[in-house]
Amino acid sequence: MSTTTAVVETAQVNPNLHGFGRMRVDGTDRPFGDFRDDLTRDGFAIVKGAIPKEKAMKYADEMFSWLEGFELGFDRKDLATAHKDKLPLINEKGMCLNYALPHENFVWGVRSEPGVVSAFEKIYDDEDLIVSFDAINFQFPNRTDIAPNKPWPHQDQDPEKHGFRCMQGLVNLLPNGPEDGGLIVCRGGHLLSEQFHKEMADEERIPAWTPEWYGFTERGMKWLDDHGCKWEKLCAEPGDLLLWDSRTPHYNLSPKNSQPRFAIYTCFMPVADATQEDLLRKKDAFDRRVGTTHWPNAKHTGSNVAQRDGEDDPHNRLKPLVDPVLSERAFKLTGIPYIKAQNA
Repeated sequence: MSTTTAVVETAQVNPNLHGFGRMRVDGTDRPFGDFRDDLTRDGFAIVKGAIPKEKAMKYADEMFSWLEGFELGFDRKDLATAHKDKLPLINEKGMCLNYALPHENFVWGVRSEPGVVSAFEKIYDDEDLIVSFDAINFQFPNRTDIAPNKPWPHQDQDPEKHGFRCMQGLVNLLPNGPEDGGLIVCRGGHLLSEQFHKEMADEERIPAWTPEWYGFTERGMKWLDDHGCKWEKLCAEPGDLLLWDSRTPHYNLSPKNSQPRFAIYTCFMPVADATQEDLLRKKDAFDRRVGTTHWPNAKHTGSNVAQRDGEDDPHNRLKPLVDPVLSERAFKLTGIPYIKAQNA
């Protein structure tokens, strides 16, 4: 996410937490026997069927309806209508950040799906989690009305802060094959991240709005290739959860054929890694129904005011069409119940 109103440093990851990249609870480093072994070895994993396929397709249907609900002329039955003049503001990477979309009821439905939450509970060996209010991805094939989505290999982590710090994720909601766009990852790149940044310390940085983003130059890409790191396109079915370590180099591509790509970003972290200041900022974001980046501790918060051609979009929304109805478990994911002053 790129639109922010605050840039705030957060607490360091609690080294006593168990889970991915750490010793197991029993003090050993034996394999987990599940997707966490893929995460440890490769820096990414796919959790198959985190949401039942039929339910995932229902969420995708709600995403189509949300787009059509602007009544700008988009029609899911005619993908030629996937045009910037007939859609809310969606950038060339497929990201939609505004319009209170991160808090639509269907988005919260995906975030709070048991199969999604439980995967992160396993990663962190912790049930006290908070979730990001992250962007939603709509990508349509053969678009010529917006800038092309060129490869943008990057890490979502400050190169001066080493070690595991954040597990990123997305729920895939439409069939996603080799030519259908989606997530491209660099296998094993996370394990070489510290070495990379030491050896490439003199490399001029690609400008970024936050230090928690590092873009790979051609020289950096050659370094990864020279060290045996290979790029892979992840394919997924509706309801699959894709996970990747924020140190893992990655980017996305747009669909090439006729299948759109829909995904909802779902990133969790232990509430123990958030300060009370973080939680208060997160509560403010929830109350105002604005988004955050992938950092669940609301490291940056956004705006519901999209701009079209330099002007405020007349179709802006400051609240969701369907306000979220949260279960007790989902409400905990907002972080609000963990605010001490709130409960004093």
